[in-house]
Amino acid sequence: MRKLLKRVGICLMIAVSAWCGTLLADRQTLNEDLIRFHVVANSDGAEDQTVKLQVRDAVLASLQEDLAKIADVEEAKAYLQANLPKIEAVANQTLKAAGFDCEAVATLCREAFDTRYYDTFTLPAGVYEALRITIGEGEGHNWWCVAFPTLCLPATSEGFEAEAAGAGFPESLTGALAGDSEYEVRFFLLDVLGRLENRFSR
Repeated sequence: MRKLLKRVGICLMIAVSAWCGTLLADRQTLNEDLIRFHVVANSDGAEDQTVKLQVRDAVLASLQEDLAKIADVEEAKAYLQANLPKIEAVANQTLKAAGFDCEAVATLCREAFDTRYYDTFTLPAGVYEALRITIGEGEGHNWWCVAFPTLCLPATSEGFEAEAAGAGFPESLTGALAGDSEYEVRFFLLDVLGRLENRFSR
C-alpha cells in the first residue's frame, strides 16, 4: 500500500511540475512574443481624447498590411524600430489635419500593463514590449491593444483564435486569453504572475 501511495504521489508531483512548466512557458510567450500598442492622450479633455483615437486608427491602418506579412516577433520589433519616424509622421499628420499643434512621439519600449479586457479576449497584467505613442504632454487616459500579432483587429472570437494560433500560441494560452472556462485558473495564475512582474519592475 505504501509503495502504491508513493507512486501516486510521484505521479502527482510530475503532473503538477509539468503543468507549472507549461504555465511559465505561457507567461514567457506573453512577455516575449507580444508587442502592445499604447497611445497616450495629451489630456483628458474631450478633444484630446477624440484625436487620440484618430491617431490610433491612422497608425493601425498604416501598419496593418506590413505587420500581417510578418510571422516572427523579432522581425516585427525590427520593422517597428526602423519605422518609428514613419509612425511618428502618420501620428503628427493626423494631429495637424485635426487642427492640433501638439506633437506625437513614437517609441518601442518595455512597459508594465494592468489586466486589460477587450471584446473578444483578455490580456493578463505584466511587462510587455510596446509601441508607445505619446501625444503632447501625455497626461490623458490612454488606449492600448496588441500590435503584433495583430489582435487589435479581429472583431470575433473566431478571428482572435485564428490570429493567436497563427502566431504560434499554444492552445492553453489561446484558451486562457479567450476566456474559455476550462482555462480560468490558468488565466488567473498568468495574471498573478504578471502583477508580480509589474511590482518588481517599478
